[in-house]
Amino acid sequence: MVALSLFIYCSLILLLVQPSSTKSLPNFDPDIDLFGDAHVVVSDGGSHVKLTRPTPSSSGLLLRQKPVTFADPTSLSAEFSFSVSPDGGDGLVLVLVPGDFAASFPGNGSFGLSSRNKYLAIEFDTSKDDNVGDLNANHVGIDVGSLVSVAVANVSAVNLVLNSGKKMNAWVDYEASSKTLEVRLSKMGEPRPSNPIISHSVDLFKIWGGEPVFVGVSSSNDDKSVQVVSVYSWKLALRNVSKSLHSQPAEPLGYDAKKNGKFRPLKVLARVIFGTGCVTLVTFVVLFMWVIFFQKHEEESLPKIPDHPADIRYERIDVAVDKNTGIDEN
Repeated sequence: MVALSLFIYCSLILLLVQPSSTKSLPNFDPDIDLFGDAHVVVSDGGSHVKLTRPTPSSSGLLLRQKPVTFADPTSLSAEFSFSVSPDGGDGLVLVLVPGDFAASFPGNGSFGLSSRNKYLAIEFDTSKDDNVGDLNANHVGIDVGSLVSVAVANVSAVNLVLNSGKKMNAWVDYEASSKTLEVRLSKMGEPRPSNPIISHSVDLFKIWGGEPVFVGVSSSNDDKSVQVVSVYSWKLALRNVSKSLHSQPAEPLGYDAKKNGKFRPLKVLARVIFGTGCVTLVTFVVLFMWVIFFQKHEEESLPKIPDHPADIRYERIDVAVDKNTGIDEN
């Protein structure tokens, strides 16, 4: 009996950790796994992922298989669409977590996170938890290693309600050169907003260094919540940005002439000489073409001598003059 109970317990653990199949998700990156209660739903409108079930204590995770490292200047952009049912609950988070996050999911905190993880989370929160100083039950927050947000924005200010049951688009961008994290949010079908709903300065390399970091979307219900969170698309893009490309301003001349606060007169003089040489060369070419054209035009305006001199006839005229009268006898 004890052996049978142990077998059932181990089977449940493996079921929670075992990733679900994602082969029928055309709007998702192919390299993702599903954990916990996350599962694929196929309907006439297409396929999507439900992170949670309409039951208390349900939790689910969509996780990218390959980790990311920020040892090099790595920029990250995540775009996904989601909906949250009109019920009380935590909502969902985009999370970056080092180590084997899937093995420790779900944690003992909201969204399935554990306080032991050095995580970065962008929460789309539909509950107001006074213990962590939540703004309201409709906000976006940026969390660094704690559910106490370091930056927060009221979603109601952009006329959106996270748990309205309607589909929404979210964009999360981290720019390595400026070390800035930006979050944008809109209704499904609307264009990407030009201005972020929230932004925060953070250096991800200082947080993790060269440690592998996993990226995913997570959600969980407490023992009283039956909220259902669905994800309809998921795309992640990474860019390794060279430091040299972002260490110079847009005008290279200004950078060379005044690098590190020191004026470089020789480089400026060299550029002036080079520019003068180019102008002189162009002027010479223009004058040369003008002389050729003018000379050709002048030659065409002169009278032409016949090509065959034999065609010219000379006639002799004899004139007889009377010496006495001076009258021409002819």
